[in-house]
Order: sequence, then structure tokens, then C-alpha cells
Amino acid sequence: MSTSQLKRYSIISILAVQLALAAITMSVAGNTDFSVNKDEDSIAIKGYDPVAYFTQGRAIKGDPTNTFDWQGARWQFSTIEHRDMFASNPELYAPQYGGFCSMAMATGQFYGVDPEAFKIIAGKLYLNYNHSAMVKFEKKAPENIQKADSNWIKKAASGN
Repeated sequence: MSTSQLKRYSIISILAVQLALAAITMSVAGNTDFSVNKDEDSIAIKGYDPVAYFTQGRAIKGDPTNTFDWQGARWQFSTIEHRDMFASNPELYAPQYGGFCSMAMATGQFYGVDPEAFKIIAGKLYLNYNHSAMVKFEKKAPENIQKADSNWIKKAASGN
């Protein structure tokens, strides 16, 4: 194989991988059946208000009368304003990895969360199983986020 053929083959291979990753990412974004951490009544993140993490810097239980259905789950909010903020841009406020434990996702596993064990990093909400997992996740946040993102995409592509 000549050098120019090898370069062309390499470029085509890189483009094929990029297209495959783009397709997986698009399927995750558009797949409303993919897992969200919800209870048997389809309540997301144990009924906590996802917007309050950003506006008040703490975990606040939502009011069951202020809800919005998204991604196959019912999200609860402490105020109507928070509900409306979420409804206008759910991806901005929803926790990463469907609200499952971020540290566990970095190892490729699904774990529930303690909604009070959270961290906002680079404008994104990360929930964890407990405060110990949150501290562990935060210590190597860039590395853990990269691993968790990759595992989330793999799990979405496999459907489990």
C-alpha cells in the first residue's frame, strides 16, 4: 500500500469512527426511553428539584403539584418558576447520566443516588450515591467525567 493510499485509508477510518460516535450521541439525545433514575411512580431523582441545585446551591425537595414530564419520568419542582425554567431547557438542569451515580458511571455501573450528594462542575449537575462517592468523584473530576461520559454513551448504545 502506498503512502497516499495509507493516508487516505487512515482519514476514512477516522471519519467512520467520528460518524459512529455522532450517531451514538444523537441516539442518546433523542432516545426518550433511555434510563432515567426514577422510582416505581416514575418520579425522577427522588422528587428533588433539579433547578434548585443551580439557583439555590442546595438540594430541595420538589412539590408534587409542580411537575413536568420529560424522558419518561416525572420531574418535581419547588416552585412553578423552576418548573418553567426546566421545561424551557431540560438539558441545562437535568443531572448527568440520567440522575444515576456519577462515580459509579465512571466505572460503568448504575447506582442510585442520595440527591444531597451533588456537585455542579462546569455548569453540569452530578449526583452521587453518597457524600463519600461525591468526594471521590470530585477529586479526579475531569478523568471521572471523561470515563462516565464514555460509559454512558456505551450503555445507551447497548440499550442497558
